[in-house]
Amino acid sequence: MFAFFKAGRKKLRLLVLPVFALMVAACDPAALGGLANSGGPKLDANAPVPVALLVPRGGTASDNLLAQNIENAARLAMRDLNGVKIDLRVYGTAGNAGTASSMAAQAVSEGAKIILGPVYGESANAAGVAASSAGVNVLAFSNNPTIAGGNVFILGPTFANTANRLVGYAKRAGKDRIVVLHANDIAGQLGRNAIQQAISASGATLAGNVEYALSQEAVTAAVPRVKAAVDGAGANAVFLTTSSASALPLFAEMLPSAGVNPASTQFIGLTRWDIPAQTLSLPGVQGGWFALPDPGASSAFTQKYRGAYGSDPHPLAGLGFDGIAAIGALAKTGRSNALTGASLTQGAGFRGASGIFRLRKDGTNERGLAVATIRNKSVVVIEGAPQAFGGAGF
Repeated sequence: MFAFFKAGRKKLRLLVLPVFALMVAACDPAALGGLANSGGPKLDANAPVPVALLVPRGGTASDNLLAQNIENAARLAMRDLNGVKIDLRVYGTAGNAGTASSMAAQAVSEGAKIILGPVYGESANAAGVAASSAGVNVLAFSNNPTIAGGNVFILGPTFANTANRLVGYAKRAGKDRIVVLHANDIAGQLGRNAIQQAISASGATLAGNVEYALSQEAVTAAVPRVKAAVDGAGANAVFLTTSSASALPLFAEMLPSAGVNPASTQFIGLTRWDIPAQTLSLPGVQGGWFALPDPGASSAFTQKYRGAYGSDPHPLAGLGFDGIAAIGALAKTGRSNALTGASLTQGAGFRGASGIFRLRKDGTNERGLAVATIRNKSVVVIEGAPQAFGGAGF
């Protein structure tokens, strides 16, 4: 049984795979003194790199579990650095922006050359502001693009990255007249914007938008409007922003019944349609497209983590691994300016827990994603994740 719209009644701080920490930045690190990703303290090539890890330790039980998993993954990455030494100093934020600010300031005063974390958007913004005057960059675990920029880079997967990958694939596959179906909440609107921007950039055609409120009645009422939009514009794809925890099960059942035939109108999802596993059994998602991290890299990380700690990692733990992998790769160059904004945004990117990724000058990120479909209730990769930037989908 799926809990329709349950998530809509909760406080949204970080929605996973992908989700947004919907926090409005009270102060923008990018506006503080023109750092604009150019800053970064000098490194001593003969000494370990002091790295501050800000995790939500001291908060709820789930936050404490997440904190431990992120720290575990960061320490796992440190084993693979081939001679680069990291002095990892862990600070608990309790998932609180004020605490994150004070911990970031303390970390800087204690010599941190870069800050890894925190998780939630409001906390990441606060940490960025606290560290900006010292020119210390922050690699936050948030996926909220509204707090990215200045000295704050986000590591979490973004709607824009997923939309670009899927729209690019759809365009090449001839599914280039796309109706966007989205909720009227902030997450739905951000998803819609990302898809529309991807459509414009790819040369595909926006065939229409259908918006709905977060209620079962509104979803039901949206179905004939989707049918009309598809028929009226001759659309050959419907791109849904919703997840399996919200309206996806209803749309997957009702759209085909209303005559939106998945055989001719490609269903595309902005979220992971393989989570939870019972989503794979929904008749309406069979043949649908969605993106997922490099399966080979993700599996290897999970096995490595399980071997070290005896359990599977939290879905966000890999971001801790990614941060250390990037810092280690840059520190290995021996350059004193290895952790400046210019170095962090070098085009070749890094290899992390779920494949390749790189940081962008606007503080967001780009990740190598695979395109998958569902056949006979199983996930099938139809285009693999690129192994270097410049490959498929980039």
